[in-house]
Amino acid sequence: MLRDLAQVSRIRLVSLCLACLGLTGTLPAMAADNPAPPPPDALTARIDTGDADRFAELYARTAGRPTAEQLQREYIDRGSPGLEIFKPHRIVDGQKLAAAVARSPEQYAKAVDTCLPIVKATTPELRATYLAFQGLLPERPLPQIYLVVGASNSGGTAGPGAQVLGLEVLCHVAKTEEDLRNLMRTFYAHETVHVLQQSEDRATANVLLASVLQEGAADFIAGIVTGKQPDQARASWALPREAELWQQFEADLRTLDAVSWDELKPGTPPRQAFSRWIANAGSPPEGWPSEVGYWIGQRIWERWYAQQPDKRAAIRQMLEPHDPSTVLAAGRFRPDGMPPHHRQD
Repeated sequence: MLRDLAQVSRIRLVSLCLACLGLTGTLPAMAADNPAPPPPDALTARIDTGDADRFAELYARTAGRPTAEQLQREYIDRGSPGLEIFKPHRIVDGQKLAAAVARSPEQYAKAVDTCLPIVKATTPELRATYLAFQGLLPERPLPQIYLVVGASNSGGTAGPGAQVLGLEVLCHVAKTEEDLRNLMRTFYAHETVHVLQQSEDRATANVLLASVLQEGAADFIAGIVTGKQPDQARASWALPREAELWQQFEADLRTLDAVSWDELKPGTPPRQAFSRWIANAGSPPEGWPSEVGYWIGQRIWERWYAQQPDKRAAIRQMLEPHDPSTVLAAGRFRPDGMPPHHRQD
């Protein structure tokens, strides 16, 4: 199941990478008649399931065979601000969604009949996570969380003041109710960090380093607010291999030096170097778990964080634009385990 968590996280990163490659466009502005709600309070936060509820009602009323026209008129056109964020390049329109439903009727039936009630019951997990964020970053507004039903191609994404989760994908990944509850709490924490992260000039950074630092920061902070390693199986595999992993990572950083997002073409050495670490769920290097770059980024931040005297200020710095090379210099793996300013040579 923990390996599957990486797959869902990867879907979010794939959307991010496509955006960097210029393939997804920008997030839509909220319509004037459909404004985003104010930030939730941690004690009263709840998941906005209005879109998923409306889909479930239509699905039941049509015996699991809604038409493209019905989906467009009764589900998509009446969507929440969260659905507006999720729609481009995922749902797209009623025709694409109807085709997805027809291809996987059992997946959608399980989503609305079994998983939707479970997700609604994870309000305590959401509030506990948000209370931790509120204690850690009291000045930062928390995102509203929307649950939608998509075209079976995205587990979630983040937009301005919102995170949006794809019910049918999360339901497919989770094998048990406990799995789904754990998965939801992981998403509540990890995706909230992405909402809070401020944009940076990714065009001037090494594409691999920028990506592992972004995802590593989300996993590092998620671990603080949940008290759990986001992917314990991956971490347990990687830690005893850290020295050899870093040799490969350093080599791939050199391969991707001065390489732009546009140059990450399938089959090219830059793409192979990038995909060794990021966006490889289902096809990681032989013998590796998926998305080891998340763990590498988390480890870089751990070492950097250990050197910061003001831990609260350090967390804020992780969310703001930063110089990736400076972070790497402080967080690079060293066989003796000592940070640079402690070395005597």
